[in-house]
Amino acid sequence: QVQLVESGGGLVQAGGSRRLSCAASGGTRSSYVMGWFRQAPGKEREFVAAISRSGSSTDYVDSVKGRFTISRDNAKITVYLQMNSLKVEDTAVYYCAAARTTFSSRSRSSGEWDYWGQGTQVTVSS
Repeated sequence: QVQLVESGGGLVQAGGSRRLSCAASGGTRSSYVMGWFRQAPGKEREFVAAISRSGSSTDYVDSVKGRFTISRDNAKITVYLQMNSLKVEDTAVYYCAAARTTFSSRSRSSGEWDYWGQGTQVTVSS
């Protein structure tokens, strides 16, 4: 069983930056594909980014490409989401997730991920 705890959310102005962290505990933490999802009010949870077990491969939804960077530190058992050039439409609760799969078999569907954090709110003001 893997426990995930996000931190780093808050209020930021449009054009600003924020870094989210996800600390993992339990299980064989470095053996999971890790990802970030987000959910805005009234909308479904959507995929944002994923990173392979080694950290050598990443995947992003088109709307954040070039602005967000996912990374992981397997020694610290932590996954990060660096968010730059934030837009009002990035406002959402951001969730960290882990999947017992290979990176090539990863899914962008939230239902295919095995473990979730409690979420952290990111609000971007205009």
